[in-house]
Amino acid sequence: MAVILIVEDDGFLRDDAEVMIQDWGHDILSASDVDEALVLLRSAQPIDALFTDIYLKRAILGGYELAHQAIKLRLNLRVLYTTGNTVDDEVKTMFVDGAHFLQKPYTRFQLQHSVEELLAP
Repeated sequence: MAVILIVEDDGFLRDDAEVMIQDWGHDILSASDVDEALVLLRSAQPIDALFTDIYLKRAILGGYELAHQAIKLRLNLRVLYTTGNTVDDEVKTMFVDGAHFLQKPYTRFQLQHSVEELLAP
C-alpha cells in the first residue's frame, strides 16, 4: 500500500480523509499548511502521493505551489488536488503534469475511486 501525504487546512476534512484512506490500507501523513508539508517532503519518510487542497487559508494558491515544490523534491510523486471552488481549464493549467483532481464536497466512494486512479500503475 501507499504512503499518502494529506494537506488540508480544515481539520474536520483532514481527519475524515485520513480515516477513509487508512481504512483502505494506506499509510498517511498529514499537514495543515505548506510549511508542515514541506518538512515532511524534505524528510527521509517515504511518500508516494500528495493529496492537497488547492486553496489553503494562509496561502491562497498554496496547493499549487506545494505540488510544484514537492515534484522537485520527489520526482515520481503523484498528486491529487481538491477544492470546493470552481476549477476551469485555465486553473488546470497550473496543475503539475499528470495530476488528478477531485471536486469538494466528495463522497467516500469518490475519494476512494480518485485514490485508486492516482495510484494505478
